[in-house]
Amino acid sequence: MSRLLPLALLAGLVALPLALGASPYLLNALIVTGILTIGAMSLNLLLGFTGQLSLGHIAFFGIGAYVSALTSLGFDVELGFGLRVVHEPWPAAIGFALGTLAAGACGWLIGRLSFRVRGAYFVIVTISFAEVVRLVALNWVELTQGPLALTGIPPITLGLPGLGTWTLRTKLQNYYLVLAVGTLCWLVIARLVGSRFGRAMRGLKENESLALSVGINATRTLTVAAVISAAMAGAAGSLYAHYLRIIDPDVFAFTTTVSMVIMVVAGGKGTLMGPVVGGLIFGLLPVALRPVMAPEAQWIVYGLVLIVILFVMPRGIVPGLAGLVRRRPSPPAPVLEPGPAVQR
Repeated sequence: MSRLLPLALLAGLVALPLALGASPYLLNALIVTGILTIGAMSLNLLLGFTGQLSLGHIAFFGIGAYVSALTSLGFDVELGFGLRVVHEPWPAAIGFALGTLAAGACGWLIGRLSFRVRGAYFVIVTISFAEVVRLVALNWVELTQGPLALTGIPPITLGLPGLGTWTLRTKLQNYYLVLAVGTLCWLVIARLVGSRFGRAMRGLKENESLALSVGINATRTLTVAAVISAAMAGAAGSLYAHYLRIIDPDVFAFTTTVSMVIMVVAGGKGTLMGPVVGGLIFGLLPVALRPVMAPEAQWIVYGLVLIVILFVMPRGIVPGLAGLVRRRPSPPAPVLEPGPAVQR
């Protein structure tokens, strides 16, 4: 049954644009929600399966967005000492790959530097890193255009030998691209969590001292998890840049990280479906409330819904519902009454 639920949800998401009549407004909401859900899934790999809270996770999202955009736009910058770097525009698909790799490399760097500490120290390191990256994007105007934003980012073009190329310009095409990338990320996380490496991650989360005593390399395990998590966040950021076709330093807003944390915690951290369910609920809730109430009232309702969910189901929606299903009493077995004796 648990394996059928993700397939049913995927089938529903595939058919959803047909049910909505391809409404541009709703498709836009679904695309942005899907991108944030990919970011939430990547954060869940750290927060849910290793117990490490990264409040600077938006840095990897923004790095993926900027690297992918600059790769596809090209740039000409002066680095000083007579050194000038000129880059001609490359295809957006290459930019997507480089944005993902660059975010993963930054995840490796942060992991190597910060996983020697734990708890509040790791949180401070990640927040500081995100703020440094935001300031670079804001002030290196020659490269990033600063607050003026990078504009004219080309859409992603896909191609297969002998079948031609497709430029993903419409919202419907971008919706299915986001859905495909999100499904791939979910499969990678599911495969990783079910492996020996995944058991090592959970061991470090549950009892680090015991995990170390059986030979698990804590720094290496957490660093690899950070690399994969950061790369997925970078992929989400790249999708965001090529979909909106404009980005500015506000892409590093701390509120986006908070939104991802809400999606993970409310949906159920440490579960595969938790970030997906939380992402769909808290990504689409503002869209559902927008036509019926003022912005101030929307955020009040948003907070109340979050409080009620965490009060009723402290471990999140997915674990809470799973617990209710397990506690549901099974129907009593039928009682067979003896029939009349057969006389011979």
